[in-house]
Amino acid sequence: MTSSARHRFEQAFARWLGVPHAFAFWKGRVALYAILRALGVGEGDEVILPGYTCVMNVNPIKYLGAKPIYVDIDPATYNIDPALIASRITPRTRAIIAQHTYGIPCAMDAIGELAGRRGIPVIEDCCLAMGSAYQGRLCGTFGLAAYWSFQWNKPFTTGIGGLAATADAALAGKIEELCRRELQEPPARAAAMLAIQRLAYRLVIYPRTTAMVTRLFRWLTRKGAVVGSSSAAEFTPVMAADFFMAMGQAQARAALRRMHCLEANLAHRRRMGALYDELFSQAGWPIAPLPASGDPILVRYPVRVADKDKAVALAPGAGVELGTWFECPLHPKETPLGLYDYRPGMCPQAERAAREVVNLPTHLRAGPATARRGVEFLRTIGPAK
Repeated sequence: MTSSARHRFEQAFARWLGVPHAFAFWKGRVALYAILRALGVGEGDEVILPGYTCVMNVNPIKYLGAKPIYVDIDPATYNIDPALIASRITPRTRAIIAQHTYGIPCAMDAIGELAGRRGIPVIEDCCLAMGSAYQGRLCGTFGLAAYWSFQWNKPFTTGIGGLAATADAALAGKIEELCRRELQEPPARAAAMLAIQRLAYRLVIYPRTTAMVTRLFRWLTRKGAVVGSSSAAEFTPVMAADFFMAMGQAQARAALRRMHCLEANLAHRRRMGALYDELFSQAGWPIAPLPASGDPILVRYPVRVADKDKAVALAPGAGVELGTWFECPLHPKETPLGLYDYRPGMCPQAERAAREVVNLPTHLRAGPATARRGVEFLRTIGPAK
């Protein structure tokens, strides 16, 4: 019997990562949900994660009746601060999520040592960290499990999509059984719309057009005319009936095609990161050095600026593709923080980063001219003090 495209992609990704088990889903947040369900996370449990993330990472925790416990970040790496984790652990802690923000690897030795002593599983959030490594090992191979997002602006995209991976046979068996019982196939209409969107993305998304197209895409998403990365309903922590959905076969075929050019993609992003380092250094811009133990492949190049609102407002007119991740501790800025158990002041370093950080593109359609234009533009705004 010929295996499905989804199964072939799962096998190909697992081989690339070097683990035996992978499961492909409609979205990355679905992959996290599957991992948490398989771990038995439920009502009254607690899950630790950084207070500088996307709210869609929090939804699966809330869907299961658990409570997100936010930990502040290291201002240099934007990752969860290992020194602060211990104080947030309680008898109800069931997992720690280590998010490799912007593709910068977490301090996995410190996190793993603490979690190991307490008997708490670590889940790696690799949604922004395809190909990043820590101490010579790929991110996604340190924790009990890891998950990826393949949404439009991620390092590896199928339009939307996600994947969970693990080397643990027992956990893999539980995810497989959960998928056998409950996983839904995507509706034909949604799969067809997504295929059309992937074609449009290839034709119209370039650094100079990104801002305009993004505004149009968000408007069409609100109208229900396209398959959006997030729906309005997802900003309330109530799980939709069709949430637990598999990756479609067309998505999987697109993913298999992306696998063939993955190493070239990662090499390009590495070169772009090095070029930004060089250009900002030449400009005398203060950039915090990253730990030598990490080998990041940046999904975007983060920069702290003196006036984020001004930079975001002026960038489209300057032909600069400027990202806003993260607009608040639980991106995006429309998130009703109280519904997600976040109170202002909980994570001051994360809140400061949300006020200051913008990011520049590293993707395949951004080259040296894109980088130079972005750096020159940000010099007119100035660095954060």
